[in-house]
Amino acid sequence: MSLTRLSVTGVRNLQPVTLAPSPRINILHGDNGSGKTSLLEAIHLLGLARSFRSTRLNPVIAYEHPSCTVFGETQLASGQLCALGVARERGGDLRIRINGQNARSMSELADTLPLQLINPDSFRLLEGAPKLRRQFLDWGVFHVEHRFLGAWQRVQQALRQRNSWLRRGTLDAVSQAAWTRELAQASDEIDGYRRRYIQVFKPVFERTLAALLQLEELQLSYYRGWDKERSLEDVLDASIDRDRALGHTQAGPQRADLRLRIGGHNAADVLSRGQQKLVVCALKIAQGHLVSEAKRGQCIYLVDDLPSELDDQHRQALCELLEQLDCQVFITCVDSTVLQAGWKAETPVSMFHVEHGRITQTTALSE
Repeated sequence: MSLTRLSVTGVRNLQPVTLAPSPRINILHGDNGSGKTSLLEAIHLLGLARSFRSTRLNPVIAYEHPSCTVFGETQLASGQLCALGVARERGGDLRIRINGQNARSMSELADTLPLQLINPDSFRLLEGAPKLRRQFLDWGVFHVEHRFLGAWQRVQQALRQRNSWLRRGTLDAVSQAAWTRELAQASDEIDGYRRRYIQVFKPVFERTLAALLQLEELQLSYYRGWDKERSLEDVLDASIDRDRALGHTQAGPQRADLRLRIGGHNAADVLSRGQQKLVVCALKIAQGHLVSEAKRGQCIYLVDDLPSELDDQHRQALCELLEQLDCQVFITCVDSTVLQAGWKAETPVSMFHVEHGRITQTTALSE
């Protein structure tokens, strides 16, 4: 899968532009603030209908523009072309079109155009709250297990009902028991999907990390969100008084986590910034391998400021791994010369210069 055409209008400081990216490596170079990251943000909008730089919509839309629009044509693994379009209005309205039809949900868009983002905020995958690692895990499970979304939606509905009852006490005993049972059953299903995914993911991650960094002592483990020796229904019954006092459910798949530890310590507390970046890259690349296998096509990688925090050796190793994915990659950097020599002669590499929001294709290294 790759974007064969990309059109962007009204996204931050970018001038309206239409590009024909390389199906493999695309390098966006230019000064800081020129608009390189804004193009990655536009692709992210196309795949997820939201920004990775801001939770608010208005900063994403160009000054004095009523809306922003991103259109793309993708070539699927089958060879067919798929047209995608996302428009966000300053007033908040969202329009998603897939092959000329209105999409039913953002999950349909995400399923059509799977994206992996590696940027300076990716450090938070190690340093941040469990929610970020849970989202990372569930992104992978969503793309390899088609039944996951339905089970996840059941968990969310049951949690809302139970938490509402905990705060307001509005459910009778029969309804309480029914929603607790529904939460426990859907949670077991979610946990099963996550466990099977981790079993496949872990060896792929370990091999990927070994190609970047020698960290044999790094341990990756999965915590499901409640006592592994007890059923969730028993845990919920035992914690009812505490849950009622706090006003929300303490145990369940909404508390799951991926734990990365070295010698009993959180990896983020032990590793340097460069090592953390390589671990995060290994996580993302390993996940891309699994999604690619499951969907018979490749996800698209957005890599913002690849050279930062990395020396020449590790930068070259990361480029080789991205190249081995055989997928489409968009990379930003200030100085393009540090990345020009990182690819095989037969790999198509397109270069785009970004200056004051204007994007110009400068060369294609395979030519």
